[in-house]
Amino acid sequence: ARAHPGAETHAVSLADPASLDRALSVAEAVINCAGPFADTAAPVIDAALRAGIPYLDVAAEQAVALETFERYALRARVAGVVVAPSVAFYGGLGDLLARAAMGDWPDADDLTIAIALDSWLPTRGTRATARRNAGRHLVFTGNRLVPPPPPPASPTSPEGPPRTETWPFPPPLGVQEVTALSTADQVTISRHLRVPEIRVRINHAPLHDLGDPGTPPPTAADGSGRSAQTFVVDVLARRAGEERRATASGRDIYAVTAPLVVEAAVRILDGRARRAGVAAAGELFDAPDFLRALDPAHLTYTAPGAHRP
Repeated sequence: ARAHPGAETHAVSLADPASLDRALSVAEAVINCAGPFADTAAPVIDAALRAGIPYLDVAAEQAVALETFERYALRARVAGVVVAPSVAFYGGLGDLLARAAMGDWPDADDLTIAIALDSWLPTRGTRATARRNAGRHLVFTGNRLVPPPPPPASPTSPEGPPRTETWPFPPPLGVQEVTALSTADQVTISRHLRVPEIRVRINHAPLHDLGDPGTPPPTAADGSGRSAQTFVVDVLARRAGEERRATASGRDIYAVTAPLVVEAAVRILDGRARRAGVAAAGELFDAPDFLRALDPAHLTYTAPGAHRP
């Protein structure tokens, strides 16, 4: 509000549905950026449905995205309202890249989203979300979301040391050690793409930052407001021995979320959403066209079949 002094503002309480109704009565769409989304998503979706306006959020939480699909699919479809959860770095970008990578394939054998961050300086919201979602993570295997397997054996156990997994990121990163990660992408992708195995991997450095309580929050590195953090999201789809991949890279996983969700909102309002109801970004929109619209101002998109330098 301080950055946009001319904007109309409303104070609302999640415990007071009427306050949400008053705020949304003058809105064309609502973008929920107020986490933890385990607390805020349902009340705001309910208010959006009462108002008959599209709802989008930037939730990274698997449990929230899953509940949104399961709880609101019928209500949103009957109301003719678009509800788009997790249109963010986690949940949205990987989903769009997965749709772009698969292209005209009707299905794939498996899909991997490999994420490389040079660092991860978490916001207070990320810290709060991590605490709220501890122990609530799932993996997508065998066409189902299930709890992850137990951690690998320790180096001193009879089973021997845990197996090191690597991923060949595009230059200049190259081959990096990675570990499994549970994200909203496994929920969003599984709702519209026929892929029985959806894996997410991340390099080790950002997890060390996230696990250190002394890691500071991000700060702007220049006039754009973005931090110096860099990211690469490399999505690989495989089918019958053939591979296709799509990649996005840029700066600041928090900052790139804003153009992602705003681009989605604009496309919904101007009629470019493919259907009403609860749907992921990759199902709602022409994914390659969407990603090209963000390149180069907000990220760099490398399309399937294009040369990666």
